Amino acid sequence: MIAARDINAKLARGWSKLGPGLLPFADAASPELPMRRLLRLSLFQVSVGMAVVLLIGTLNRVMIVELGVPAWLVGAMVSLPLVFAPFRALVGFRSDTHKSVLGWKRVPYIWMGTLLQFGGLAIMPFALIVLSGDTNGPLIIGQVAAALAFLLVGAGLHTTQTVGLALATDIAPVEQHPRVVALLCVMMLLGMVGSALAFGIFLADFSELRLIKVIQSTALLTMLLNMAALWKQETRDPSRTRFDRPEVSFRESWQNFARGKRTRRCLLALGLGTVAFSMQDILLEPYGGQVLHLSVGMTTALTAGLATGGLAGFILAARLLGRGQDPYRLAGFGVVAGLGAFSAVIFAAPLASAPLFGAGVALIGFGAGLFAHCTLTAAMGMAGRDQVGLVLGVWGAVQATAAGGAVAISGLARDGISALAVQGTFGPALTSPATGYGTVYTMEIVLLFATLVALGPLVRPARDERARTPSVPLSLKLSR
Repeated sequence: MIAARDINAKLARGWSKLGPGLLPFADAASPELPMRRLLRLSLFQVSVGMAVVLLIGTLNRVMIVELGVPAWLVGAMVSLPLVFAPFRALVGFRSDTHKSVLGWKRVPYIWMGTLLQFGGLAIMPFALIVLSGDTNGPLIIGQVAAALAFLLVGAGLHTTQTVGLALATDIAPVEQHPRVVALLCVMMLLGMVGSALAFGIFLADFSELRLIKVIQSTALLTMLLNMAALWKQETRDPSRTRFDRPEVSFRESWQNFARGKRTRRCLLALGLGTVAFSMQDILLEPYGGQVLHLSVGMTTALTAGLATGGLAGFILAARLLGRGQDPYRLAGFGVVAGLGAFSAVIFAAPLASAPLFGAGVALIGFGAGLFAHCTLTAAMGMAGRDQVGLVLGVWGAVQATAAGGAVAISGLARDGISALAVQGTFGPALTSPATGYGTVYTMEIVLLFATLVALGPLVRPARDERARTPSVPLSLKLSR
């Protein structure tokens, strides 16, 4: 009997050690932010992921194929949400300095972002049907209504995500920021994957009525998810939002934040790295089909590989940052992984190797996930007590603008260079369609090297890294 109890005790200790390894985000909870509350708060990221997939993925294909909308017009509509991206800094600043008798700073802005998302999604299906020409009215009405719908959704998701991240930063202890960031990033990824599968299933048998049902169901689900995320998250404190507080202008706050060289260099590295990792977003699947002759099913599976790599990057970053590792050093490792990844993708064409291509895609996801997690964690740590929203808004503005610009640049570069290559401009050896793709991937490698140059001075010296005790959490208060 005693032996049995000893065995049970050993097994219990073993499982207690194994649990955190299998559940890498179980240690993101804290007394201030228990796991149940944290998971509920992260639902706003699920709604953001749903909106991103709907705008960039599902509606992109539906408008061109099923509704017959010209591709140039589709591209213009899909890019409209990026118009609001630079305003994320202003939204974050306003949430820092909001005045209200209710004592809430973040809740009003998340709620307004939710209403904007809901309003845009509510009118979007009808606007798209009019835009397709299936109406007796003038086409300009459909164009204006569709543009308004995309703008509303873009403004809503940018507002919700910026202020939601600021709220998570307010609640979570500083030492838990890396794990909380990882969990929030993963929830957005899960929202994207789950909604992509759901949209594909519900729209498999396409009809305009089904499109209306799917988009408006997404609007309702967005409202419900964000309401659940907001419920009793921010403590009411009228002293923080009283009207007689001294006011600081946005210009003064921005100048205080951007005064340091480290701040400017950090934003430069973020922009360069985001462009480098984002230029491939619309090229990987066409590259696999046109150059490597992979089937539609095989190229679709690349999305899963990219997501799996990103998840691995988030998990690794959460573990290492929680042990006190330098976020900029880890971001550099993500960039190095990207260098190997794009090299593998380029060499997959002359070697005609689908496995090498798949490994490169997964490694791109890993490097991008590691880089994004570490730069976001560093941004959260750079924020002073009254600048959390501003700093996270600046991070989001740079990241979203760089990603959108990268997609546009990559498409133009691929089309232009491929057209010249097919005409024989670069000689008979480069008439393959792989020339355009390879040029874009080479541009990404060059940008990754530039990112490493920008990150270098931000990394703590190795002697300081060794002097830190592994058990001491990372102090995210980085000097500027």
